[in-house]
Formats: sequence, C-alpha cells, structure tokens
Amino acid sequence: MKSISKEELDIFFTTGVSGAVTSLILRILVTILIFVIGAQLIKLLRRILQKSLERAHVEKGVMTFVDSFVKAALYVVLIFIIASRLGVDAASIVAILGSAGVAIGLAVQGSLSNLAGGVLILLLKPFKVGDYIIDSAGREGTVSDIQIFYTRLHTFDNKVVILPNGSLANGSIVNVTAEKVRRLDVSVQVSYQSDLLQAKKVLLEMLRENQYSLKDKEMVVFVDELQDSGVALGIRCWVDGADYWAAKWDVTEKCKLTLDANHIEIPFPQVDVHMDHNVS
Repeated sequence: MKSISKEELDIFFTTGVSGAVTSLILRILVTILIFVIGAQLIKLLRRILQKSLERAHVEKGVMTFVDSFVKAALYVVLIFIIASRLGVDAASIVAILGSAGVAIGLAVQGSLSNLAGGVLILLLKPFKVGDYIIDSAGREGTVSDIQIFYTRLHTFDNKVVILPNGSLANGSIVNVTAEKVRRLDVSVQVSYQSDLLQAKKVLLEMLRENQYSLKDKEMVVFVDELQDSGVALGIRCWVDGADYWAAKWDVTEKCKLTLDANHIEIPFPQVDVHMDHNVS
C-alpha cells in the first residue's frame, strides 16, 4: 500500500476544511436570504389579507385577531422551510414540536386560555373596537385593539390598560356604549321647608329645556327618599350615549342653578339639640 506523505495530508485537510467552511457559510447566507424573502412575503400576504377584510367590511377587532393569527402561522411555516433547508428532517421537527408542545402547553395554560378567550370574544361579540366597557374588576376604557391574547383599552385620562382575553371571556362585562341612548339619573336634595311641588316643577322645566335631554323620551322628577336633612329628588331623562358625561355634568350644574334662581334651599347635614333646663 502506498503511504501518504505529510504534504498530501496537509493539502487534504486544508482543502476539506476550507470546503466545509465555505459550504457552511453559503448555507448560512442562503438561510438568511430565505428568511428575509419569507418575511417580506409574509408582510405582502398580510397586506393583501387586510385589504380583503376591509373590502368585506369586517370589524377592526376581527381583522386584528386574524392578522395576528396568520402572522404567527406563516412564521411557523417559514421556520419549517428554513429547518428543512438546513438538512433537518421534517418528521424529527414534528416529533420534537409535538413533545415540546405538551410541555409548553402545560406551562402556558394561561396563554392558551387567553387565546380561547380571544376566539370567543370575536365569535360572540360582547364588545368590539370602539366600545366603552367595564370588566368584573372595575377596569374600564374604550376598546382600541383586540389581539390574540390580550385586549387593549384606553382610559379617559389617556392610560393604556392591557386585559387578558381569558378573564374577559370568563368574567362579567358591562358594555356601556352597546346602546345608542342611555338613561341619566341625577339626585338632589331640597329642604323640608321648601315648596316641594315647586321644586319638582322647575327641575322638570329645566330638563325639558336642556340641550342634552332627548325630547321624545321620558323625563321625570320624583321624590326618591326622605332623608335626615332633606327630601331627595330624583331627576331622570335619556341622552345620547356619546353625550352621557357632558349631559350628567350639565344637568347636575343646572339643578343647582335652577334651585338657587327659585330660592329653593339645598340642605346640608344638621343636628337639632334640645336641652332640658329642669335637669339639675
């Protein structure tokens, strides 16, 4: 057998290692290229999907949810393609993902609950983007976004509240803006010495003239309760949902001004003390 010289070994290892490094670099570059092209295609497909949903007049919340889901699914497909290009067996990937999926599923039960909650919200539609809601914990705001796992709210003072979809789907929700009109209730007290019928009359006239009260809906002023310091009157009317807070503030202010203008006293807490002078 012919022996191999040291020079031949050096040439073999140099050529072999150099070829392997070159091949590895080429595969890495091709992988990066595939990822970049794939990411751009995913963006293009998402834009096409978004325009199709807009033409179909799909709600914004549904659009956001579908977009997030499709984005995640397409990136999983892209990862499979890259792994296959690197020589990883697809069956092995599926087996690994299956095994890992069980462990991950146990570790992220909350996230899966949020995913299921997001699907239920989009199917049952207890609220949509633009609605003002209050959840069971008292957190409230205008729905600005419905994602796969979370719903985003904007509060009146410009805070952002992130709520998990699982808790929203499993808890009670008050949808404040589900109806176009809302009933407005304001309470005010008048003293026992005041003319009760006159107080009711002038407050009812104030409601009828108020810019926010809906004239085709019921307007009523009634005795709500006989309290320690005075008579509590309830003032009730209906307003547009979008004007609710402006109407509440305006009607409350007008109650005070109307009673003052008609010299009807608004009482304050007081205590009558009777002293027995015969007690030594």
